[in-house]
Amino acid sequence: MSRRSLPRLRIQRTTWPRPALILTDTPQPDCRTCDGTGGIEHPYGHPETGEYDGSDWEPCSCWNQARRWVLLPLPHLPRRRQRQGTGYSNEPPF
Repeated sequence: MSRRSLPRLRIQRTTWPRPALILTDTPQPDCRTCDGTGGIEHPYGHPETGEYDGSDWEPCSCWNQARRWVLLPLPHLPRRRQRQGTGYSNEPPF
């Protein structure tokens, strides 16, 4: 009898498209395909030199990156104003 595991949820802070606390899914830690990392990395090399040239990421089916819910929108923090001054100082640089 196969048992489907429940989603593992966690709270995260996001800044895009606006600041918010979100509830998101995490990969299954006992997944045999990805070993709980959420995907499989495929490194590849440069065709001529064979040196490492980057990697592709293939998401695993044990989780869904798009599964997220906004719990609490956060306010935008006001930007700090720069002090008005001449920009020069009579203090030594050390």
